[in-house]
Amino acid sequence: MQDVVLAMLAKEPAHGYELRSRMRTALGPLGEAMNAGQIYVTLARLAKAGLVTSQRAEGLPDRPERRVYALTPEGQQRVAAWLTEVNWPKPDLAEFHLKLVAAAAARLADPLALVDAQRREVLRRLRDAQRAALDRAVDPVAGLLLEGVVLRLRADLDWLEACERLWSGRDRIGRKAGA
Repeated sequence: MQDVVLAMLAKEPAHGYELRSRMRTALGPLGEAMNAGQIYVTLARLAKAGLVTSQRAEGLPDRPERRVYALTPEGQQRVAAWLTEVNWPKPDLAEFHLKLVAAAAARLADPLALVDAQRREVLRRLRDAQRAALDRAVDPVAGLLLEGVVLRLRADLDWLEACERLWSGRDRIGRKAGA
């Protein structure tokens, strides 16, 4: 989130509400769930890290004063570095895998039940993303993001099926059945 906020400030200084509006526009329907407070918390952290500065801007008669944020030279360098990164965003599969292993080893939960619960959540998200992608009012750029989300969720479902196959052949503490 920090790098995205910095990148949004690279074009021009802005106040938090403007940043939120830009991000919601860029994300299309996925941006609707964005928490406005998250933007301000992120801006405060960036200011503390020396990546942005802020100053008060007079408000209009019907609006209060606002803080306008701008990048520092360090913030500009971080944006430049972020733009050249080639890391692809990944779901935290390792964490979920460790959850399955720990649940089985400590007999905290049935790994298959955890896989099933995760599958239901992924299916719910997939349905939502597919509905949003089919909306003809969605900007084509945001539509491309939605298409990527749909493809990633389908891949997550395939991985969860692989998890289910593995854990179906294991007992409740993770050993091969019959071992």
